Amino acid sequence: MALEQQIMAEMKDAMKAKDEATLRSLRAIKAEIIKAKTEPGAGGEIDEATEQKFLQKMMKQRRDSLEIFEKQGRADLAVKEKEEMAVIEKFLPKQLAEADIKLIVEKIIADAGATSAADMGKVMGAASKQLAGKADGKTISNIVKELLSK
Repeated sequence: MALEQQIMAEMKDAMKAKDEATLRSLRAIKAEIIKAKTEPGAGGEIDEATEQKFLQKMMKQRRDSLEIFEKQGRADLAVKEKEEMAVIEKFLPKQLAEADIKLIVEKIIADAGATSAADMGKVMGAASKQLAGKADGKTISNIVKELLSK
């Protein structure tokens, strides 16, 4: 429950500082925590892996929204998404650099004996499992495609 307690403490600080952007983001995270705790089978408790999953999901949603808002020229909404992403990012583990991801994926490809794009599913499954929480799925996919197309 460390995440929930951390969120509550930061919400208190954000309220005192009248930081609306941070407060909005923290409230969204708290809502996800409550939603995860009340799902059938959760038993009112969530583990760290579940916390990381929904934080990553929230980041992906905001990245996608940011991309759409920038394409549509909605700078006002894009700024809000960037603010929320910065707050959510504080609670996620540090993401690996692209070069590090590439090294790990190269090893997975060698271990799996993958040689062509037809082996992408096999490589993606292993890479996604190994890099869970450390890298974005889209980045992993792009690197796997690039390495298998050589």
